[in-house]
Amino acid sequence: MWLINSPIGRKVVMAVTGVCLILFLTFHVCMNMVAFFSGNGYNEVCAFLGSNWYAILGTIILAALACFHIVYAFILTIQNRRARGSERYSVTARRPEVSWASQNMLVLGLIILCGLILHLFNFWSHMMLADIAGIPSSIAGSTDGFGWIKHTFANPLLVVLYLVWFCAIWFHLSHGFWSSMQTFGWSGKIWLKRWQTIGIIYVTILMAVFAIIVLSFAFGFAPSLR
Repeated sequence: MWLINSPIGRKVVMAVTGVCLILFLTFHVCMNMVAFFSGNGYNEVCAFLGSNWYAILGTIILAALACFHIVYAFILTIQNRRARGSERYSVTARRPEVSWASQNMLVLGLIILCGLILHLFNFWSHMMLADIAGIPSSIAGSTDGFGWIKHTFANPLLVVLYLVWFCAIWFHLSHGFWSSMQTFGWSGKIWLKRWQTIGIIYVTILMAVFAIIVLSFAFGFAPSLR
């Protein structure tokens, strides 16, 4: 199959799934911003998403895309290392045009994968999964997302782990954003620098909002349940 066997096809697969994940993060940060202003409003959003089949289906599809993107990236990394063999040790200096993130995608991917597992355990398993399986929640209810946010980020260790996760995502996406545009053929000599700048600004805003929300709950600046 062309998408699997061709180097260009493999890049297209990574680019498409990567863009889908960026769009999901954009939706997720918009959803989380509601919690910054209203606990009840955030719980209403959680209840709406948890009670509709298309939200559950969308979650499954996005989870599948995330898993495919990560697993496929590991496979490609291993294949590239095997193809280069001992040649990867012959040059230790990094070329100026090669970003640090592009050379450390495997490490970043592992951190992001661990963070994703932690996040799914802290929220999805206690909310949507608990609602589907009929498992009683230890917080007010499986749709009390606001309560789960307060409970999770009252733990300083989890706050630090989430901030490290956000940093890893920032490095990954700051490279992946413009790389996807390049794969789609939308970047030339002029637009390459523009996409890099747009990507850094966009991803920085995205991750900064996530971090601000986490820190606001950690330091008690979040709103009450209203």
